Amino acid sequence: MCLFFTALQGNDDWTVTCTSSNVCSLRGSTVDISCTFKYPEKQHDLSTTVLETLWFTEEDRNQTPVDLLSDADYTGRVESSCGEISCIGSSCNRKCTLSIRDLRQSDSAVYNFRFKTNQPGGEHTANPGVALSVTDLQVKVSLQGNNANLECDSMCANATIIWYTNGQYLAQGKPSWVDIYSEASFSCAVEGYERLHSPPVCKSTPQYADMRSDGIDL
Repeated sequence: MCLFFTALQGNDDWTVTCTSSNVCSLRGSTVDISCTFKYPEKQHDLSTTVLETLWFTEEDRNQTPVDLLSDADYTGRVESSCGEISCIGSSCNRKCTLSIRDLRQSDSAVYNFRFKTNQPGGEHTANPGVALSVTDLQVKVSLQGNNANLECDSMCANATIIWYTNGQYLAQGKPSWVDIYSEASFSCAVEGYERLHSPPVCKSTPQYADMRSDGIDL
């Protein structure tokens, strides 16, 4: 459920590369955001030491990044981890990953990664960062004859849809056609996140009730 592009900042010696510049995920799920940073092993006869890695979405009054790990809105839901440092020739790189659990719609934001070293000016930030969109699933209903077309709507692209009737598995794949007089309720989810169902729709929900304006007696 991600749209993959590359976010790159810096010159050949100092870079921050993120695997995605746009990520879409479902409310209640977990998302991983990763960036890899590169720096010279030595500069001006001084060996480079990484002093700090930091994820943030905003800055304080002094334009200092606010560490997500200390942000009360993310308490108990966020973790940051970094892999081993790998050096080839005169350059070193390291991958860091931010994990956010139990996503909320308020988590939709641009996530920035910064690393700081002991070198003069050795502080670099991913630009433009990674834009996270958190979305809910919703069943949209359209009418054709005595059938209702149910479409599982989400901002997340390339997701495999799974349909449920009365909470039980129904089918997988494209929009589902059902009898408008059906007494069952219908909901959808996406593969890999089957526990995160959309709100169910049935004859009494607004999606169906709107059909009465077209002269259809349900």
